[in-house]
Amino acid sequence: MRNTRLEGNIGEDIAMMFLTKQGVEVLERNYRIKGGEIDIIYKDGDYLSFAEVKYRSSGAFGQAYEAVDYAKRKRICKASRVYLYSKHIPENVYIRYDVISIMDKEVTWYKNAFDYAN
Repeated sequence: MRNTRLEGNIGEDIAMMFLTKQGVEVLERNYRIKGGEIDIIYKDGDYLSFAEVKYRSSGAFGQAYEAVDYAKRKRICKASRVYLYSKHIPENVYIRYDVISIMDKEVTWYKNAFDYAN
């Protein structure tokens, strides 16, 4: 029986190490609101980035990033809106939605992977 939460934690740990090595400033991990979650929130240069981490131990079920469908993007965007409001982030801050795909420990960082979804 698969423990998807454990797999998710492993993927997020790998993503955190990867992002730290890239020099980003991690602000939050597992930011949750009712109806949405953001895996990692970080500053990358001028951008405030919201990332979804997808982990697959193999390609048997497709590429990891393919699991970030429209419904998931919509939940991430809703959570980002709440985050921006609750932290009093100015409207002129550059925002980016990223996907960090991990396939058998190979990390691919898709910057600006999707636009804001209503």
